[in-house]
Amino acid sequence: MSLSLFFLLILIFSSSTSSSTTIILQGNTTLKSPNNTFQLGLFSFSFSFYLAIRHTSLPFPNTTWVANRLHPSPTQTGSILHLTQTGSLILTHSNTTLWSTAPTFNTSSNLSLKLLDSGNLILSAPNGLVLWQSFDSPTDTWLPGMNLTRFNSLTSWRTQTDPTPGLYSLRLKPPFFGEFELVFNDTVSYWSTGNWTDGKFLNIPEMSIPYLYSFHFLSPFSPAAEFGFSERASETGTQPPTMFRVEPFGQIRQYTWNNQAGSWKMFWSMPEPVCQVRGLCGRFGVCIGETSKLCECVSGFEPLDGDGWGSGDYSKGCYRGDAGSDGSDGFRDLGDVRFGFGNVSLIKGKSRSFCEGECLRDCGCVGLSFDEGSGVCRNFYGLLSDFQNLTGGGESGGFYVRVPKGGSGGRKKVFDRKVLSGVVIGVVVVLGVVVMALLVMVKKKRGGGRKGLEEEEEDGFVPVLNLKVFSYKELQLATRGFSEKVGHGGFGTVFQGELSDASVVAVKRLERPGGGEKEFRAEVSTIGNIQHVNLVRLRGFCSENSHRLLVYEYMQNGALNVYLRKEGPCLSWDVRFRVAVGTAKGIAYLHEECRCCIIHCDIKPENILLDGDFTAKVSDFGLAKLIGRDFSRVLVTMRGTWGYVAPEWISGVAITTKADVYSYGMTLLELIGGRRNVEAPLSAGGGGGGGESGDEMGGKWFFPPWAAQRIIEGNVSDVMDKRLGNAYNIEEARRVALVAVWCIQDDEAMRPTMGMVVKMLEGLVEVSVPPPPKLLQALVTGDSFHGVKADSGNGASSTGGSLSDGDLEVSTADSESYTGNVFSPLDVNVNVSVR
Repeated sequence: MSLSLFFLLILIFSSSTSSSTTIILQGNTTLKSPNNTFQLGLFSFSFSFYLAIRHTSLPFPNTTWVANRLHPSPTQTGSILHLTQTGSLILTHSNTTLWSTAPTFNTSSNLSLKLLDSGNLILSAPNGLVLWQSFDSPTDTWLPGMNLTRFNSLTSWRTQTDPTPGLYSLRLKPPFFGEFELVFNDTVSYWSTGNWTDGKFLNIPEMSIPYLYSFHFLSPFSPAAEFGFSERASETGTQPPTMFRVEPFGQIRQYTWNNQAGSWKMFWSMPEPVCQVRGLCGRFGVCIGETSKLCECVSGFEPLDGDGWGSGDYSKGCYRGDAGSDGSDGFRDLGDVRFGFGNVSLIKGKSRSFCEGECLRDCGCVGLSFDEGSGVCRNFYGLLSDFQNLTGGGESGGFYVRVPKGGSGGRKKVFDRKVLSGVVIGVVVVLGVVVMALLVMVKKKRGGGRKGLEEEEEDGFVPVLNLKVFSYKELQLATRGFSEKVGHGGFGTVFQGELSDASVVAVKRLERPGGGEKEFRAEVSTIGNIQHVNLVRLRGFCSENSHRLLVYEYMQNGALNVYLRKEGPCLSWDVRFRVAVGTAKGIAYLHEECRCCIIHCDIKPENILLDGDFTAKVSDFGLAKLIGRDFSRVLVTMRGTWGYVAPEWISGVAITTKADVYSYGMTLLELIGGRRNVEAPLSAGGGGGGGESGDEMGGKWFFPPWAAQRIIEGNVSDVMDKRLGNAYNIEEARRVALVAVWCIQDDEAMRPTMGMVVKMLEGLVEVSVPPPPKLLQALVTGDSFHGVKADSGNGASSTGGSLSDGDLEVSTADSESYTGNVFSPLDVNVNVSVR
């Protein structure tokens, strides 16, 4: 059945449906544009139904917009598109809302909904005012007449047949918004158009064809910062259809319609080759770039998601096959390869077999390479991805991936001579390793327990990530005698330097060699084996005599605290939201994805750095404490910064990762407010809030209690940085504000995990209104407080405490284990077991 409309649909609220809603589409009905170019309807993809706009007569790819990407309908029957009396479009199935637009609060009885021949669905008032349009909420396709702005972006489908949001997006590149970039997983930028100059993008001259299309670009410094294009009229009066599309495999392509061939013609695609797309083949996947098959598994590995692999979704990558019948592993030579997203440890060894033995003893080791010239092998850890075969210039000496003996799942059924020989050789190798280990132990005892990383290197192991060992003189020259101070971090001062290869670095010099030795070793061993886009990378170190220095990648835009001053630079909302999400992802990686759970212990704006693209990177792991996967708590000497310390630290109980969640929540409040949490008293009504009773301490005004109350009451705009004006996404701001208050709950069990925080910020989990944190005031005033309960395993609880300037030794408490798969703010479902 088709609902064909020539010009527009006049919506009249009738008694046949409901006094408050009107049915627009139902079942297999469609809404067509005047010339039947486009149609709106409920169409089937991957055995589910989506409200979508598509070309009426053109073949695949013909779908240009999808509404309910996150919530498909199971059947066409029972799916209804309504228009409410408040001017909101709502898609439902069996009375369950699958998708909706924000209310326009236009209660006119003759609102009009029309689908234009441009592919734009418009809801307008009787006076012609556009209340909502699909062009403002694009999906994966960019059509003529559609403007992309700093507030919207294109996101790929999951696969060619699955409209679920994929892993790749096209957006205007912050902070200047003068070019487009392709981004993997909302964090990793892997290609850009170059700046818009003289009517074209530097990297894509094909994107501007003056006789076919007219492009326009509003100033990136305007609130709109939008870019769009329109078709030029030809001699015949029409141009063939064209569109830009972000593909599920990470490329952006321009398609034009070829009338003679009766199909779409790809005009250009970027990046080329397709193997430059990040994360395309997932972990242990090799990009081969063939049209029929983009990826294959590393030899000895198998697809983790066989169905997805078959449909073109390679993102979940591959897993190592089963071990041999004896449970042992071996190595397969992949030759010269290149890959990313891996952690590395350097090991001194005389042969590759020695390095293989070291790798096999560590269950986390997934492969290695050996350089005979230097006698150094590199053992790799983590989920390696982005493999590419090279003809040269890959891993020195080739890369050897750890696989089950006999190949992928190869279980040998015959005990032949080769197996016997392997067993004998293995026994000899193991005995040799045992003898070497005994010799090393004897050597250590005779050496009187020497300390320092130099001795560890001589013993054959350096627990660091592909780091360079600098001499003190090198760093002294690089920093011009430590003259350019750029900050003061934990236990030391940070200087800007320039290495011999002209790369700019940040050099952190520990200023307390005696007390700082432990922190230095902790940072090297911790940061050195961690790599994540939202964590600062350690490039090298110096451990010469009494000198202790760390060399980091340099963050061009400094620390977040620089932007939290009224007289300082102002970050746009887009940057702030990316900082919030990026920081959460970095902390979540430390908590949940590292081989050992890492509690940072000092999350604050000073330890959140911004690179040249304003990507947030968490820094300063000097206070980090590592705990094994089998434990949920760690006892520490209380450190950190006042104002960010969780209540359980004050009450004298052992902390968990939820202490970092609390500090992150406090930092979020500063981020959205564009100010520090502790400031001099404000005049009554100033700055959106005044020092209300109970919010002051020692002449200083504490922002969080006042902000939390406003957020809970629904007055998020009162808390927002006034320098932003109205240039921010209201829904995102509300989400960030509510998450901040959930993070600073008194009871750590009420706080979400950082992994859940990421999902809440990204809109994958609905965020409800939290209860007010009651201990904030007590933490500020130093009064005794009650309510933080630490179960010591015998029914006793620990309450009370006050702030002090000195260190506070944390009392011993038995560990507790918290489990639960879903964070439900209104009905927290947490199982607690004491062990």
